[in-house]
Parts: sequence; structure tokens; C-alpha cells
Amino acid sequence: MKHALLFCLALLFIPLFSSDADAGDVIVRDTLSLRIAIRDLKPDQVIKIAPGVYSGNNYVNNAERVTFEALVPTDKPVIQGGATGLQFVRCNNLTLRNLKFQGQTDNGLNLDDGGQFDRPVVGITLENIEVNDVGPKGNFDGIKCSGLDNLVIRNCTVNGWGGDGIDMVGCHNALITGCKFIAKTGFSTTTGVQVKGGSSDIIIENGQFTNISERPINVGGITDLNMFRPSGAKYEARRITVRGNTFTGAPCATAFVGVDGAEFTNNTILFPTKWIFRILQENTAPGMVPCRNVLIKNNKIVFLRSQVQTEVNIGAGTEPKTFRFEGNRWFAQDKPSASKPSLPTVEIGGTYGIDPRK
Repeated sequence: MKHALLFCLALLFIPLFSSDADAGDVIVRDTLSLRIAIRDLKPDQVIKIAPGVYSGNNYVNNAERVTFEALVPTDKPVIQGGATGLQFVRCNNLTLRNLKFQGQTDNGLNLDDGGQFDRPVVGITLENIEVNDVGPKGNFDGIKCSGLDNLVIRNCTVNGWGGDGIDMVGCHNALITGCKFIAKTGFSTTTGVQVKGGSSDIIIENGQFTNISERPINVGGITDLNMFRPSGAKYEARRITVRGNTFTGAPCATAFVGVDGAEFTNNTILFPTKWIFRILQENTAPGMVPCRNVLIKNNKIVFLRSQVQTEVNIGAGTEPKTFRFEGNRWFAQDKPSASKPSLPTVEIGGTYGIDPRK
């Protein structure tokens, strides 16, 4: 009886988190233990989060080489509510894996350089992250990235948000691959992915963009000059590659806005409701380069002529004559004979009036 009583008392004092001293792993099972683990975080640690619901408003500063991941990869823990689910400030070589964020009022996930514009954060990887129901209305983002270099966002889903699904300000050498962006009724889902503020060398590939209310991808944008990384950049974005994505619905597939060099290739565009592309210059500060030097090649484009009268919306202050169109397959489903678009330059090797889906 005495031993049984001692055993029962011992159970009462089992900690809510445990640590594997050899591997540096910490297992957390509730919000309190998560916040203790964040407070005591050490380089090279892996925080394994058990299935369940955890409160938002968690902040991590100046961590190095740490990982936050689901303890059970097939049962993602949910970071619920708060202004932001998790914010990481100046956390180099960070990995987040198999986590879900839901119901934040500002940003689901925020990753930034702490305002040190000359010292980008490097080596962040996001894998199998899910962000749901952020906002719902206003400039609120699923995933906010500021001042990050060598960034990988892989197989993530953003479902219902206000603002941008992924917003990148002053990011460089980044890959967004295999991600899904799904708009929901009641959320002001302005953009799927936005790349601006001096961003460069970004690849957006193999994604799905469904019913975004304005611009599924905004290649460029308009950024306060004080927020540019690097400081003094004269372009919103440059060397941006958009390839292998599928766009369904939305007023256009992609807007090119103050970008200095981009490629849009091997994408599938289905039923945009107003235009196919937009060429715009929204940042008109002195010295900013005009929107220019974009290759649009080998894309499948299916639309309704009853909805799309102008294929390319061209704004003032741009250089549409520097846009090149090659080998695109254009099909007006309701009027195949009217499939050939009116473009700012002559297309090379385009195909018109034949359904590219067959």
C-alpha cells in the first residue's frame, strides 16, 4: 500500500514537458510548457509539440539553429488565436515543421529581422505549415516575412486570410514550392503571394491559387522607402520566377508591379474574371525603375471572352514594350475564334483557339 501511494504521488509531479539531454529535444504538451521551452531555448534544440490546442501570442528572439515541430507529424498541434500565433525575431537557421495556426487577428506566423535591415536573417525553412482564418479583413497576412535570406517555404497551405497569404518584404534567395492558397468567403484575401520592398531572386513554383479576390501573385508592389532591404534599392522586386503554378478564378493571374526582371513560365491559368496579366507602377518615388523586362512563356491560358476584354492591363509609368511573350497557348472557351490576345509586343510561337487542357 505504501509503495502504491508513493507511485500515485509521483504521477502528480510528472512535468508537462520533458527533455532528452542527448538529442536536445524538448517535448511540450500545453501552452505553459511551450512558453517555458521558448524562455529556456538553447541553440540546436528541437521543440516537439504534442497534439492539442495552444494559445497564440508566442515570441521567440535571437534563437539559433532551433526547430519547432509536431511530436506526431500526422496530428498537427494548433496554435490558436492571439494577434500572432508565433513571431520569430532574428532567428537564424530556424525550422518549423507540421504545425497549424488558426484564428489570429494580425499574422498567423511572423518572421523578421528585428528592424536590422543590413543584417538579414538566414536559413529559415517552413515545411507542411497550415494557416487558417487570419484577419479576417484588412492588411493581415498568413505568413509575414521581412528581411529573410535563403528562405524555403515548402508544402504549406494558407486557407482564409485578410491581406496576403505570404507577404515578403526585402527577402532574397527564397523558394516557395508546392503551396496552396485558398480564399474563403468573408476574408479579404487580396493577394496569395506578394514579393516587394527590394526582394530579389525568388522562385514561386508548383502552387495552387484559388479564387483570390485581387492578385494571386503580386510580383512587386508598393513599399515605404524606409522599409526597403537593401536600403536604397530602386526596384520593388527583381529576378522573380513564377513557374508551374495553377491559377483558378481571380480578376487576373499575376500583377507585375515595379519589378525589374521576372519570368512567368509553364503555368496554367483558368478563368480569370477581368484580365490575364497586369503591368503596373504603384511606387512612383524618384529613381524607381519602371516595371520592365518580363518573360511570359509556355503558359496554358483558358478564359471566357465574355469576361476578359482586355488581356493585359497596362498602367502609367511602365515599360510594356520590354515584356516578351513566347509559346503561350490561349483559349477563349466561349468563343475560340476570338482567342488571340492583344499584347503589348508581338508574341513568338503562340497558339490560339485550341484547348491547351487536351
